[in-house]
Amino acid sequence: MKLPSCSCSAFKCGKKDRWLNMERPIPFLLIGLTTILSVFILYTLNPLKFVTEHDIDQKLLLIKPHKEEDKCDLFNGNWVPDFKGSMYTNSSCATIPTSKNCFRNGRRDKDFLNWRWKPERCDLPRFDATAYLDIVRGKTLAFIGDSVARNHIESLLCLLSQKEVPVDAYLDSEDRNRIWHFPVHNFTLKMLWTKFLVHGEERVINGSSSGIFDLYLDKVDENWARDLHSLDYVVISDAHWFFRQVYLHRGSNVVACVYCNEANVTDRGVAFALRMAFRAAFSQINHCNKCKSIVTLLRTFSPSHFEHGSWNTGGSCNRTSPYNDQKINFGANEWEIRSMQVEEIERAEKRGKKGKSFGVLDVTMAMLMRPDGHPGAFWGNQWMKGYNDCVHWCLPGPIDVWNDLLLAVLRRLD
Repeated sequence: MKLPSCSCSAFKCGKKDRWLNMERPIPFLLIGLTTILSVFILYTLNPLKFVTEHDIDQKLLLIKPHKEEDKCDLFNGNWVPDFKGSMYTNSSCATIPTSKNCFRNGRRDKDFLNWRWKPERCDLPRFDATAYLDIVRGKTLAFIGDSVARNHIESLLCLLSQKEVPVDAYLDSEDRNRIWHFPVHNFTLKMLWTKFLVHGEERVINGSSSGIFDLYLDKVDENWARDLHSLDYVVISDAHWFFRQVYLHRGSNVVACVYCNEANVTDRGVAFALRMAFRAAFSQINHCNKCKSIVTLLRTFSPSHFEHGSWNTGGSCNRTSPYNDQKINFGANEWEIRSMQVEEIERAEKRGKKGKSFGVLDVTMAMLMRPDGHPGAFWGNQWMKGYNDCVHWCLPGPIDVWNDLLLAVLRRLD
């Protein structure tokens, strides 16, 4: 592009009056040298005075993603294609149980691994075992819940073992309560099994188990409560055991039931029974006098995806790709349970005692979209052939995002 020429008459740039006249070079050189020297002295004495717009933009670029990530709703988003696949395989992780090892049990499609969770307004980083182990160094973290909580911890073990292989420190006779230790980071990981969070007793009828339970809302399950004082972090969850006939007791009174169909007892439904159990559990945590400091995260309801029947009536889950958010029914029981859980963790936080903090690991929306992630027929059960597992999750599989989210939440707390 040709620059416009200046008019000499306008600037009075006659032959004898030009600034850059060869007859007067010294004043120009002195002005130039003085300017350069001044700039050098000022910049040397106070370099912050000379931060350019470019420098400021670069610093904001470094700061802004962290700030925006802190504000971002990690739990509201969609699954998007990602052909990096899983961070481990069923060959590289030695701790995958047979029932979750879907590929070993004959599953052939692998496209369900090629998706990642994308929050609406930010990106969720993939799990970083080094960062996770640094955060929990010298700490104890326990998962409190049922077999789905165990599924979660199995995913975490696979991800962490890529960095450090844990020592299997304890196993009870039923393979329900477990302890793993990571000696390099002095990190202890526990599985504390509970069906209902509160104390429950199964009714025995004619000498046989009935599948009917009495739950005592004023007494929590000691299987997890006795270890509470030794924990730094808790990931608590529960739900699936409540989908059966239960009676809720407060003191000596039956105050409600689920699926009981009795004239003198009010059936309050699964969500109510769960609410009362979580409320009792959070109250126990808040009033734990021996607990110096404890972070409690509630992992929200993980939905099943049975189609054409339930688990014992031929229900299956044969899909091979995710739903989008248009498929989610926010009026369904799954979302009602999730909303109740969020209300209860917020209630616990408001009532939080010194040293107690509460947060949520809200996986429900993400997992409602993943009917393709369950073992289905590929769970290797020799005694229950013909039944499908549409409750638990394949390893590797979509459940691994729970630990991406867990790390993101722990980073915000750190």
